[in-house]
Amino acid sequence: MARAICLRLLTMAPKTRVQLAEAMRKRDVPDEVAESVLDRFTELGFINDEAFAEAWVESRHHGRGLAKRALANELRRRGVDQETVKEAVERLEPDQEEETARRLVERRLPATRNLDARVRTRRLAGMLARKGYPPGLSFRVIREALEQEGVEVEDEYP
Repeated sequence: MARAICLRLLTMAPKTRVQLAEAMRKRDVPDEVAESVLDRFTELGFINDEAFAEAWVESRHHGRGLAKRALANELRRRGVDQETVKEAVERLEPDQEEETARRLVERRLPATRNLDARVRTRRLAGMLARKGYPPGLSFRVIREALEQEGVEVEDEYP
């Protein structure tokens, strides 16, 4: 039964060891049986938290534009250990993260054109914050985008 649970879950999408253990716990699989199955699946390469974390970061950064902080939080919620999380998110170059923030702002900017610069800044900063971007990077990228449009930007942000 434990093997069947793991195989079914792994055929739907990659899972972490913790996610599979939790699924078996919910199905009342004895801990020693679950550990044995998880060890064997890890040995065979069916469970690989490092590969999972790497693929997750790549996919969610490019697909959703998530920053390192948001990616790290998602991986931790999926049970990936702190060292593996750190290694996976550190593969994102700071320039890559900044470029993604710029693209996100450029994509959202037209929808804010009829608004006051402060409101635009606040909305764009909120969008970037939800995606895990630090305030300093966010405001710098927003300021540059607004200035390229010829919008006067105040030194202090709300």
